[in-house]
Amino acid sequence: MTALLEVKGLTARFPGPGEGLPIVDGVDFHIDSGEVLALVGESGCGKSMTALSLMRLLPKPGRIASGRVRLGDEEVLSMSVNAMRRVRGHRMAMIFQEPMTSLNPVVRVGKQVMEAIRLHEDVSRSAARLRSLELFSEVGIPDPEARLDAYPHQLSGGLKQRVMIAMALSTRPELLIADEPTTALDVTIQAQIVRLLRDLQRDRGMSILLITHDLGVVNELSDRVAVMYAGRIVETGSRQDIFKRPRHPYTRGLLRSNPALAVPGERLPEIQGVVPSPVEWPQGCRFSTRCSEVFEPCRIDVPQTTNLGEGHRCDCHGVTSSTNSGDGA
Repeated sequence: MTALLEVKGLTARFPGPGEGLPIVDGVDFHIDSGEVLALVGESGCGKSMTALSLMRLLPKPGRIASGRVRLGDEEVLSMSVNAMRRVRGHRMAMIFQEPMTSLNPVVRVGKQVMEAIRLHEDVSRSAARLRSLELFSEVGIPDPEARLDAYPHQLSGGLKQRVMIAMALSTRPELLIADEPTTALDVTIQAQIVRLLRDLQRDRGMSILLITHDLGVVNELSDRVAVMYAGRIVETGSRQDIFKRPRHPYTRGLLRSNPALAVPGERLPEIQGVVPSPVEWPQGCRFSTRCSEVFEPCRIDVPQTTNLGEGHRCDCHGVTSSTNSGDGA
């Protein structure tokens, strides 16, 4: 399968000591054509900053310090501003984390979608309106004609999210970046949005980078999973590898603390502590301060990547120093 997106050594820094704080630190991953890759981890691990770096929308004073981002045959990080605008509209698009705040509250939602279409395509207002109606129908917005003329405050959270999805799909992107697409929605609406994304991905054949901390959504949608902790990818594998054969202690901790796997009447296991801020990252393995399996090399040396076969990779001293067979759970 051909890789649509290849990310190598991506590092994004914010002002701080020395060269700055690497919020995203040497990240590598790829997404094949028609594939869904889930980027998972707790809040503060750098998932959203990774997505914004790919789109070159990193908030100031952040900057992309190094790395490569290749979309098909184009190098994203070396593009001119105008070239990047064209790519951002036509080849990749993003659903932002908060639909409630991503829409302009004083502009009708249909006009906002129409403006997105006309920004990237030379079409008339009537053609853009017709295209907006088609998109509203495609993403399951009831009575699309009436909803075009609604203001954001007149729509539920689920409908706002569908409007954001319609806007992102308006220029038929090859890659859709969905940043926490079910956050702040109730459980029933979450399930509807997951089904919608799954159907759209299948029907359009597009690739998706799914950013989430919800492992239920990951299990429902993803083909492969990349686990992120403190700015780095610590484990990558197929959905089956990550859910059935997790090797990194952080991955196993995330799975054990998933409410969907809880035993009735028993306390849900949790990962002790919190994700450290970049100014507090430990010297060796960044998970060493929270890991129940820590031993001396973890506190001193950065773990190297161990290839476990068939695309399953893990950065952990415990995996490196043991055999590569077994599920490790």
